[in-house]
Amino acid sequence: MPCYIAVDLGGTQIRAARYGADQARQARANLPTQAKEGPERVLARVEQAIRQVWPPDGGVTAIGMAAPGPLDPREGLVYFAPNLPGWKDVPLRGWLEETFGVPAFVGNDANLAALGEHRYGAGRGVDDLIYLTISTGIGGGIILNGRLFEGGGGLGGEIGHITVDAEGPFCACGSRGCLEVLASGSAIARAARAAIAAGRPSILTDRVGGDPSRITAREVAQAAREGDRLSQEIFRRAGFYIGAALVSLMYLLNPALFVIGGSVAKAGDLLFGPIRETVEDRAPEVYRRGVSIRPAVLGDDVGLLGALVLARDRVGE
Repeated sequence: MPCYIAVDLGGTQIRAARYGADQARQARANLPTQAKEGPERVLARVEQAIRQVWPPDGGVTAIGMAAPGPLDPREGLVYFAPNLPGWKDVPLRGWLEETFGVPAFVGNDANLAALGEHRYGAGRGVDDLIYLTISTGIGGGIILNGRLFEGGGGLGGEIGHITVDAEGPFCACGSRGCLEVLASGSAIARAARAAIAAGRPSILTDRVGGDPSRITAREVAQAAREGDRLSQEIFRRAGFYIGAALVSLMYLLNPALFVIGGSVAKAGDLLFGPIRETVEDRAPEVYRRGVSIRPAVLGDDVGLLGALVLARDRVGE
């Protein structure tokens, strides 16, 4: 029976799993990435994780891998990865095929998350959807006519770098006013720290022992649930920017569904409420008609399942 190896390479964790032909998971391994040690050491741990889930009798049909980008999904070449120091033009697909002797396929992690949610999660049965993952940064993926859209050079779907405030703060990508720099988990924590430094009252001050550097988006969400006005205001602002970005995407692509995942999305209505309010306020009814905004459902497995879909689909082409 054919089986597939799926790998999700992240800045802190390497996840690997073996799946059978029926998509049932047969084995799983997690290892710390230890990204600061550089590409060679990280690849050694990727190999270790894959060996841990490799079937005793071999028989692997293909490997699929979700990796941070930007990258060339056709060649499997990682141009650079902000959360993996030292990664520049790493031929990931070639290394996988040479090391394991089976076909291998590599895709951008957020794009493959979109593929996973489309095939197995919140987007099942929907041919046109847009996925956003909101955590430390903001990534995205686009499914059009039931297929992953990657763009002419394989770099499409970077929704986190849509400009939502042309005069906004500078982003790590080199532009300014990107969605990521205004609405990501990092942006939420940064806004809270700045407001407290400016003298705004908040229960966050006590929650972090008077040390603003300890504030995270999770702390801001919890404070907002407890009625902290500053924290609620920050989440409303982040939701506004995300909602504004969705409206632009509605005009451009007219999707039937938006799926929103990532750690910040766990804030629930604190985030989804202002997103939906902004869409309701800014998008004409004809564009809103039939469009849903749903939370992602696959959790930490989304990258693995997206990598599985990639491997299965590419082998079948």
